[in-house]
Amino acid sequence: MNEWEWQLLEEKAPAETVLVSGKEVKKGDRVRLRPRAGGDIFDLALAGQTALIESIEQDYEGKLHLAVVLDEDPGKDLGMLRQPGHRFFFSAEEVEPLPCILVAGIGNIFLGDDGFGVEVIRRLSSREFPAEVRVEDFGIRGYDLAYALLDGPDVTILVDAAGRGGTPGTIYVIEPDVTGHSAMDAHAMNPVSVLQLARSMGPVRGRVVLVGCEPQTLGGDEGHMGLSEAVFSAVDQAARLVYDLIQKLLRGDKLEEALENSGKGTI
Repeated sequence: MNEWEWQLLEEKAPAETVLVSGKEVKKGDRVRLRPRAGGDIFDLALAGQTALIESIEQDYEGKLHLAVVLDEDPGKDLGMLRQPGHRFFFSAEEVEPLPCILVAGIGNIFLGDDGFGVEVIRRLSSREFPAEVRVEDFGIRGYDLAYALLDGPDVTILVDAAGRGGTPGTIYVIEPDVTGHSAMDAHAMNPVSVLQLARSMGPVRGRVVLVGCEPQTLGGDEGHMGLSEAVFSAVDQAARLVYDLIQKLLRGDKLEEALENSGKGTI
């Protein structure tokens, strides 16, 4: 169908959401294009591209179609104005939703190296991320983070100091082992206790990984501010690692592939 015919169809009441690979998507969400084999040659040329859903349209037979605008189209503003040549139509079977990613900094800046996660998030805040990536400093707000996990991110990347007996400043990428139950301390938290809390409140969907740093000091007495030299030197490395993981996940890599390509430890 041409653009003029689609404009006629837009007189029909549009659907608000459509189910794609078991996940509801809506106008404003971003997807990756996976046109079916044997389809239009121009559509096939767009395979692998990411795009914004401009609208959800319904044809006269009741079938839903996604009108999308390519992220890399220099004329995407025209697409958002529904101009021909800058808006493309795909069925729900020909797209896949981009992963929803939560990056959460954990830590207490008054406990020395425990402020590592907070500092990494501060470095990342200068970068731009698409809408499906949420980067936030949760500090010691354990309940807020638990509720964020219940919102259903596909991948959660926690950033925190993590003592594992290594050299101070060593970066780890691990999957927290959650067993049993844990009561939250209103003034401190760790990834395991937050995950236990969230799972006691409801289902936690998706994978959770921890980008941690071996601390030198966690400031035994509250009021010790500032990272040790070894941990401070690792902040940029951790920020680059997290950013690299995000880009690989958005590109379509599986989590294990993204971690392997980043050269860090296996989950």
